[in-house]
Amino acid sequence: MPVDGGTNVQEQFSEIGHVAVGLHSGLVWIMGLICLFVLALLAWVIIRYNRRANPTPSRTTHNTLIEVVWTVVPVLILVGIALPSLNLLAKQYESPPADAVTIKATGYQWYWGYSYPDNGGFEVVSNMLDKQGAAASGQPYLLAVDNRMVVPANTPLRLQTTAADVIHSFAVPSLWFKLDAVPGRLNEKLLIIKEPGVYYGQCSELCGVRHGFMPITIEALPREQWEAWVLEQGGTVGEPAAPIEPSGEATAEAVA
Repeated sequence: MPVDGGTNVQEQFSEIGHVAVGLHSGLVWIMGLICLFVLALLAWVIIRYNRRANPTPSRTTHNTLIEVVWTVVPVLILVGIALPSLNLLAKQYESPPADAVTIKATGYQWYWGYSYPDNGGFEVVSNMLDKQGAAASGQPYLLAVDNRMVVPANTPLRLQTTAADVIHSFAVPSLWFKLDAVPGRLNEKLLIIKEPGVYYGQCSELCGVRHGFMPITIEALPREQWEAWVLEQGGTVGEPAAPIEPSGEATAEAVA
């Protein structure tokens, strides 16, 4: 959930989100320490080797030990950053398992439609609520919708995206999830929401005059409650159907 005056990424509730934020937090510490070291070194050089303190400057042209150190240490730092980055990149492109629940999000100008191919193929249309509707529902304005995408928590999801008109992008920061919705193309990505709750996002691809008014609200429920919701919608619960194959390589983009 976004907060006023926030200065960091949102609290994460997906597996990939925890990994990404852990890497991000580690990099912030590394960058901070390097900046402090450089500033301290610069201050020491200015104070120790100014004209008044050092009227006769050294004519040293090189120092093998120092040159080796300032070459090797940055290399080790970069390697230490690259290895976990590659691990995160691989996780972002991990394919959904065969038993994942398939949910297809279709972007329209300017709302979303959510269909459930594994559960009878029913579709839910999601539009933004006006100020009065948002206040009545107790949801934040510009993020409140009339119908949410309802999913099972702690369950692998095969979230697929496409669009009916122009390019949209399905983005939920607290789940570290972003996937383009392109007309004529079906993209998919694995998503596992660790805890039941409500998670907000928005279209993040400029798609027309009302681009800023097509929010995303995902409600994750315990599996039993989600199955009851599916039955209420006229859907079915059982073995997952054969997944719809994406029409090309899936798109996966991380957000900070």
